[in-house]
Amino acid sequence: ALLVATMLDVRSANLMDLAAGLPLEADRTDMRYQWITRLLGNPLVLSDEIMEPFAREVLEQAAGETKPVVLILDQSKLSDRHQVLMLAVRYGDRALPLAWRVETTEGAIGFATQKALLEAVAPWMPAGTRVQLMGDRFYGTADLIGWCQERDWGYRLRLKGNLVVFDGAAKTTTGACAGEKLFYLEDVELTGKRARTHIGILQDPGHAEPWIIAMSEPPSYLRTLEYSQRWGIEPMFSDFKSRGFGVEDTQIRYADRLDRLL
Repeated sequence: ALLVATMLDVRSANLMDLAAGLPLEADRTDMRYQWITRLLGNPLVLSDEIMEPFAREVLEQAAGETKPVVLILDQSKLSDRHQVLMLAVRYGDRALPLAWRVETTEGAIGFATQKALLEAVAPWMPAGTRVQLMGDRFYGTADLIGWCQERDWGYRLRLKGNLVVFDGAAKTTTGACAGEKLFYLEDVELTGKRARTHIGILQDPGHAEPWIIAMSEPPSYLRTLEYSQRWGIEPMFSDFKSRGFGVEDTQIRYADRLDRLL
């Protein structure tokens, strides 16, 4: 709690800045710095356990509305060596962080980590809550579609244009369907894993690329447009970065310490 209060006051992810602002009795600033590094390196500090009571509260509030609870899965670069996979809940026009995973990688964080993150948060949902998961082209995969279907979660997952689509005996690609202006595909099979799903395709004037959206319900224009709710997570990432705490400027080298810093 002391470090959280200091971070809100200093508005910096630089540990020396935090040490200078930490209201802790110490003879030297470097002793405060060591206190911070010990805390960030403590394996008993678990982000999921810290976030769970806050997450349950906001999820319960969101579940009280008539619409499904919208969860957004997205990844963002934190440093030259680290990426964060974040699961957030859309609340109003914004997104609030629920839980995350930090990995040392320059590329996309794979399905195994996605699954672990989702399964950590799923028990926090109030009983009987309808959920709709949003994700961009990192997450439009047969594995994630299958995971949502097993748990009866709704989903709007953007697909890449080169994915194979099987519609009965016909075989094509998602990009070819968009080029042919086949805007609604019902109960088709996706990729060699034959994930059965619906697909909505939308290309509004002025957009360079179409939205190709795998969805849990039969497609329509408005259901495809619901994918736009995913953008609520972008301002949230900006709060961590340029508009907030400058987390990209951190010199932390270990993924677990960066996880605790978030």
